[in-house]
Amino acid sequence: MFTASASFNAAGPLPTLPRKRGRGTLARLFTIVACLFAATAAHAETIADIANLSGPDRTQRLIDGARKEGVVSLYSSAVIDDTNAIAGAFEQKYGVKVQLWRGSSEDILRRAATEHRGGRYDADVAETAGTEMEGLQRERLLQEMSSPVFAELIPQAVKPHRAWVTSRLSIFTAAYNTTLIAPADAPQSYDALLDPKWKGKLGIEADDGNWFMSVANAMGEDKAVALFRNIVALNGISVRKGHTLLANLVVAGEVPLALTVYGYRVNALKGKGAPIEGVVLPPAIALPTGIAVFAKAPHPYAAALFMDFFLSDGQRILLARGNVPSNRTVAEPPPGLTLVDVSKFLDEGDKWTKLFKEIFAGQGR
Repeated sequence: MFTASASFNAAGPLPTLPRKRGRGTLARLFTIVACLFAATAAHAETIADIANLSGPDRTQRLIDGARKEGVVSLYSSAVIDDTNAIAGAFEQKYGVKVQLWRGSSEDILRRAATEHRGGRYDADVAETAGTEMEGLQRERLLQEMSSPVFAELIPQAVKPHRAWVTSRLSIFTAAYNTTLIAPADAPQSYDALLDPKWKGKLGIEADDGNWFMSVANAMGEDKAVALFRNIVALNGISVRKGHTLLANLVVAGEVPLALTVYGYRVNALKGKGAPIEGVVLPPAIALPTGIAVFAKAPHPYAAALFMDFFLSDGQRILLARGNVPSNRTVAEPPPGLTLVDVSKFLDEGDKWTKLFKEIFAGQGR
């Protein structure tokens, strides 16, 4: 005798019913059918369905689902203190644990691609540099998302494919040591760096071909190449690996003026009393950092909820910690800002990386 408490597989055949069809049997039949419909409906709530939830109950549905999942797994390349501040606020608000794996943007792209090839899906959300975000999208590892918070972001933040959106901006800033260079003497343009007073004082990060591509696109390639060749030939330039290292070398006075420090590092160091200041030289260029949900996220409700939180409440936390958020209701970015076209850089990266190294690492030769 089949009872109402027996288990069944929603995808398999219905159990065989006894031939006698009394009221009890019909009741059990209705129960079975109802369970089948419920199982089918639950199964239909795929990550694509969750990614496109809308309506006034959207947030509550995400909260309910996230609390049942209990955790969200985040891959991030951000400063650990910034990420922990956002993760802590999210956990406090929703009671959902954030599991963080931190690595470089290149490490995140490599790890996610390797896990995908191995059929392993541990990560829910990625937040890292736009170039690697676009790489993840091209590998088809990201889920196209919809969210009402997207309307609050700067227009450039939401890509047509909606697989990732810009979460913060790293503005390329000329940072200088204030004990060695007075604010009145700081350059206001790249042309000013032709002045012999900058001889032996300049530095740049070793892998900023994306910055150079963006400057050249705005300035004109021939003009930009000629200008920076002349700057390097006249005054030289120190090439250092890592934006954080470069900022610290400015503070130490080893590099009095660095051309491509991220603005948030300048703000963070200034906040600690370090002798550093920054000026954004035109054209103002920013590298977008993005956030995305993985297409095979094991905790899709929590992933969508965390993404919404990062782009709303999290933006205020980022701003308070010296970052430039992408949410315009939190803060407007500097006027005239151009975002690095990361898709173009992926397509033309070899050209610009080679040219960058030839001009700067090759000392203008």
